[in-house]
Amino acid sequence: MTQPRDPASLRHLVVLGHPGLDSFNHAIVRAYREEVERLHQIVEVDDLYARNFDPLLRRDELPGPGFKPRPDVATSLAQIEAASAIVLVYPIWFGMPPAMIKGYVDRVLGADFSPEELKAQLPSPALRGKRLIIFSTSAATRPWLEERGQWLALKQAFDIYLTRAFGLAGCHHVHIDAVVPGLDARFVAEHLEIVRQTARERATVLRYGDLPPKLLLEPNV
Repeated sequence: MTQPRDPASLRHLVVLGHPGLDSFNHAIVRAYREEVERLHQIVEVDDLYARNFDPLLRRDELPGPGFKPRPDVATSLAQIEAASAIVLVYPIWFGMPPAMIKGYVDRVLGADFSPEELKAQLPSPALRGKRLIIFSTSAATRPWLEERGQWLALKQAFDIYLTRAFGLAGCHHVHIDAVVPGLDARFVAEHLEIVRQTARERATVLRYGDLPPKLLLEPNV
């Protein structure tokens, strides 16, 4: 049996892509962080809007000989290197993640990762074996997104594609729908408990490895 990992050696990099300090997405980050830290694992939050992250990929950032990341990307890559799990938290706007998140994928997750490497199915040296966790929100209901094919498109483009392209160890996606202004306290409490439950589950997987389904408390979303 594999020995459990020291919780103090496990780091969750939480990448937040929402501009509103009072947003439900920020509440998700706080709940996730509190629960993971309660289990003595480390959480680092990268609030893309708060640090004015530039989502635009410049010509000199394209993969190739002599590639050198810009200082902001170098900082992000150091965060990723230290992380066991990468947690993306973002809203769905107009059927897609915000430009901040897409830019983070382009500039950071895809840094110096060429189409040739992708075609050859070579894993990303920076991301190989790390776990991806996604919390997304939408004002629209999930059935509405599914009826229009948007939910499947999102799953294919982010969950499945990124996992396979970068050689990640897996993706766990929790989506919370019907997130609109004026949420009642019960809705907020119930869904933040799902976030905490997911945090406990993912922290357990990081420490002990994949467990049989009956031992994992999957959120009912």
